[in-house]
Amino acid sequence: MFDDKDGPIEHFSWGRFIVAGSLHTKTPAGKTGKGKDIRVIGTEVTKWKEREGHLLDSDMITDVFDEEIEVLIIGTGVHGMIECPENVIKNIRQKGINEVILKKTPDACRLYNNLFHEGKKVALLAHGTC
Repeated sequence: MFDDKDGPIEHFSWGRFIVAGSLHTKTPAGKTGKGKDIRVIGTEVTKWKEREGHLLDSDMITDVFDEEIEVLIIGTGVHGMIECPENVIKNIRQKGINEVILKKTPDACRLYNNLFHEGKKVALLAHGTC
């Protein structure tokens, strides 16, 4: 679905990310790396454990506000099943991140890499499946 040898997100396919050479996925056998829902800032990956269901609320947007982020990208899943209501986007902006972009996860990974290489301070919250 997405490959970019220049990274930092090098690969994304259903439930599987490779970021800066490290695999992040979850299979029936268990979790590798940070799992299938991740937060990326620079080349650092953390688990996006707050995401539940397909409707985001403000409490699910975490660990991006003290990082001087210019752009927050939310990867809404392979098929774009994650919804982010306007009040959540407004809350993100009120907390200091002026630009919030919602994209299906493969496109979100591509945009993240592009902005990263442009020198933007960018963060990605990405859902790795549906």
